[in-house]
Amino acid sequence: MPSRDIPREKWVTFLDSFSRQHERWLVNMEVVTDGLGVHKELREKRLIGVSADLKGRGSSTISIIAGDRSDDHVNHIINGPTRVALEETEEGAHKGLRIEAADGETTLLLFRSPASPETVDGVLLP
Repeated sequence: MPSRDIPREKWVTFLDSFSRQHERWLVNMEVVTDGLGVHKELREKRLIGVSADLKGRGSSTISIIAGDRSDDHVNHIINGPTRVALEETEEGAHKGLRIEAADGETTLLLFRSPASPETVDGVLLP
């Protein structure tokens, strides 16, 4: 799957825009850890937002929040992120995000159905 790296200095604005474009889209999140393999962090939850808090290289964080109701929100924190990439289909539709961390952990935030944001812009969600 093609991916487009986002320069570190653009993470904050990119993730803000990404969150607004994809708010309430259904997402799955997998975390790949060296030695432990892949585990599902969440399945078919609505995306609330992704944000970056950039301090020094080692103390920066990226937060992914998803959930359908206020009592079932998941807040996944990625410590020491080193790479943010937009995952796309061959046709250029957004599939989600790949976020890599200094400890070797990779977080994949993937949409249930890849689509270009403009194809669903204005569609009302239940």
